[in-house]
Amino acid sequence: MLDSEAVVLAGHGSRREKSNEQVRELAAGLEGRLGLPANAGFIELAEPSIAEAIGSLVPAVSDVTVVPLSLFAASHVKADVPLVLNEARAEHDVGIHGGRHLGVHPSIVELLDDRAAAVEERLGVDRAEDDVLIVLCARGSSDPDSNGDVHKLARLLYEGRGFLDANAAFIGVTEPLLEDALHTVSKRRPDAVVVLPYMLGDGVLTDRIRERTAEFDEEYPYAVAGCGDPLGTDDRLLDVLADRFEEARTGDVSMSCDTCKYKVEMDGFEDDAGGARAMLRAMTHRATHADRSSVDEETDTHDAPEKHVSVCTNRTCAAQGAATVLERLRQAVDERDIDARITRSSCLDRCGEGPNVAVYPDSVWYGSVQPDDADRLADAVAEDRIVSDLVDQTL
Repeated sequence: MLDSEAVVLAGHGSRREKSNEQVRELAAGLEGRLGLPANAGFIELAEPSIAEAIGSLVPAVSDVTVVPLSLFAASHVKADVPLVLNEARAEHDVGIHGGRHLGVHPSIVELLDDRAAAVEERLGVDRAEDDVLIVLCARGSSDPDSNGDVHKLARLLYEGRGFLDANAAFIGVTEPLLEDALHTVSKRRPDAVVVLPYMLGDGVLTDRIRERTAEFDEEYPYAVAGCGDPLGTDDRLLDVLADRFEEARTGDVSMSCDTCKYKVEMDGFEDDAGGARAMLRAMTHRATHADRSSVDEETDTHDAPEKHVSVCTNRTCAAQGAATVLERLRQAVDERDIDARITRSSCLDRCGEGPNVAVYPDSVWYGSVQPDDADRLADAVAEDRIVSDLVDQTL
């Protein structure tokens, strides 16, 4: 008998298998919570992919809902996962639904409060009697929405809970960085500083947060400081995931488009506005992880090539010879030893003008590219110039 519905829990993926097992554990917990089949799938770095996880479920169900196991809505949630879902809808004759990221949720605030209380107990302080200050430290993103939600979550953690204050900080990418935030809050002369890693798993970044906290504790003797544990696989995360599933199935998924850098032009992010950029970013991101002999230092480091060339191989472009263009470009790049990756892309929405080729970070799209143009394009990529007679548009 067919199950009517199933769930895919979409994790980021890591070279650390321990982190991937955490996603699988939460998927199993979600299956028990919802009473529906649930598989884990990964955006990158681990198997199965989200597409493979969906494919393993569709023979026996009528609907699959994909819920991102992401703390905030940055490019993975806004670009990568929707791209996979659109491809799955085209491939499978079942309902494919997309859920929302974990985001700001009362259960997460409660969980963070418990993590803070555990650190207070370890330090021998009590917020009811001592001045306890919270620093909530997240990974950091180039997406304003994501970073803004860290500040909102820190404020919600502060409200009504007796802390001296609660501040947001980041371990990388954006500011304030954790070490700077700690030096700033020291001016308040708190009795204790509790640093909470706002991350799902325990890995390289959480280790750095612990190190920064220990350095602060040694440098400022008038305030004790301690670092909490990441969120882990606490059952309260299942509460949030179940809510996100229900939202997706009732058509009540809402994203913050008013402050989405892909939707509106924001100061400092003008070059990111536009759906085509988000789509190209999602496609090119798939190729940015390189194998490493050691995963302990930078588990998610991106080794992006200097150039990325996407060749549309969708139906119309394929009929116009895109596959041959793709192979000729790969040969030309290999012969010249150019630091570039040549990959297939889905439709670039320029049907009838192909084969279409997009070159990034140059943001140049070429149209009506023929196999004999491969050498010219490869030379242009190597020399940071364009092939003017082939340019279709620039973004």
